Amino acid sequence: MMKAPQEIVNQMMAGDYFSQWLGIDVQEIKLNYCRLGMKLRREMLNGFGIAHGGITYSIADSALAFASNSGGRKSVSIETSISHLISLKEGDELIAIATLESQTEKLGHYTIKVLLKESDKPVALFKGIVYRTSGIW
Repeated sequence: MMKAPQEIVNQMMAGDYFSQWLGIDVQEIKLNYCRLGMKLRREMLNGFGIAHGGITYSIADSALAFASNSGGRKSVSIETSISHLISLKEGDELIAIATLESQTEKLGHYTIKVLLKESDKPVALFKGIVYRTSGIW
């Protein structure tokens, strides 16, 4: 019997120590869709006093992982890219929303928008392609 999307993401999060360290909150998960939240902490800032680009990349990458695995097939990223639109500071709260754009038997194409929670203003745009393995959750 196939697991429900929430069960899959719960299982993934249990062993995803990096997403746990980021403080990611899974706000919504359904088939091929994920909404995550997190708050920027001091240790996430770079030498300019703004969020390290890897932080927005990381929340988007986690959203990609959860959305692409939510259907029950174990999926791994094979290509990703990000555009950073605005800088972020300590205390900013982010939302990452991953949605499926297209899917074949072996590949899934997703877009992830990273937004500033207080205004819904886009802070980063992320695109990801996943390889859909034959493994089942």
